[in-house]
Amino acid sequence: MTRWTDFAGKASGEDYAARFATLARSGKNVHGEARFCAALVPAGARVLDAGCGTGRVMIRLAELGYDCVGVDLDASMLAVARDRSPGLPWFQLDLAEFEPALLGIEGGFDLVVAAGNIFPLLAPGTETTVVKRLSAALRPGGLLVAGFGLDEAHLPVPPNLTLSDYDDCCAAAGLTLVDRFATWDAAPYDGGGYAVSVHRR
Repeated sequence: MTRWTDFAGKASGEDYAARFATLARSGKNVHGEARFCAALVPAGARVLDAGCGTGRVMIRLAELGYDCVGVDLDASMLAVARDRSPGLPWFQLDLAEFEPALLGIEGGFDLVVAAGNIFPLLAPGTETTVVKRLSAALRPGGLLVAGFGLDEAHLPVPPNLTLSDYDDCCAAAGLTLVDRFATWDAAPYDGGGYAVSVHRR
């Protein structure tokens, strides 16, 4: 049972998608994560969207020419993603059990992105396991990008993961910190309540 499952309940996909649709209609840029990733790896690169949700990030990356795979545990979120882009590969699986071979896909991703508070919403105690599994899916030199909240103002649940904790998980998985930002627009990180971290295998 992840913290997301506990928080979201059974029918979160349509509501989550509607929130971003409203933001997009108001003129807000809802593709910051995809733009951030596109600045790190060239079009055509293989990208794993870990905790892909309704597919907002992955669908945009696919439109930009990336070879994408999406994995999420939430069936209602994946239903929206599959409806919006049925031709893309979407898989339902707990990230703590993720292994490309189990899904019949190749590893060796150029980039893994975990947007949308994925790590603070994992089942407590599985953070290191998930980072290790995502790291193992990267090619040597590949990048893990994760953005998540660190305080109550940036999270839907009480905070439970510090940046130091996350960096320790990454170090245990053989990952090295490359850079850290305060937003998906690459604003410098100043110790605030949200961080986007880039680690390299």
